[in-house]
Amino acid sequence: MALNASELRELTEEELRTRETELADQLFALRVQKVTGQLEIPAKISDTKRDLARVLTVLNEKRRAADSDEPAQGSEG
Repeated sequence: MALNASELRELTEEELRTRETELADQLFALRVQKVTGQLEIPAKISDTKRDLARVLTVLNEKRRAADSDEPAQGSEG
């Protein structure tokens, strides 16, 4: 399941964190399957890594946007 960045941007931070955890667990399981010789489609590993990177990128964008919306601390005289 390829994730689209524009679809990910519509999700909340909580949903993105959940998706991040799911993808990290999936990636771990795929790596275990690779080591044990049970992985049928090796491209799933790279696809999952890309999806995880997309989720992390969108999470980072949301955090930076939230940080830039907050007023600077200590800037008043």
